Amino acid sequence: MAKFLVQATYSADGLRGLQKEKASGRQEVVKRAVEALGGKVESMYFCLGEHDVILIIDVPDIIAGTALAIAVSSSGLVRTRSTVLLSVEEADRALSRSVDYRPPRA
Repeated sequence: MAKFLVQATYSADGLRGLQKEKASGRQEVVKRAVEALGGKVESMYFCLGEHDVILIIDVPDIIAGTALAIAVSSSGLVRTRSTVLLSVEEADRALSRSVDYRPPRA
């Protein structure tokens, strides 16, 4: 499974839709969409500030996460920013992997 932090910001039209459907209505829509991809919503919060909604989701792979982001953002009513999250164990595995790389020289 791939874990994502999704930060979403509604457009003015999207906020009008949110007022009609309420937060619980949008939560149900998001939950159904993520579950249809074989995933689950770990947490969902509405917030004040730069973003209107923050979610933590688990989906089968990065392709499913990308498909969700494209579907949501292409509506034009919500702008999303998705960040892949690594567990401590996954980060340790990445840090232990050797990579043959030479940095550019000035």
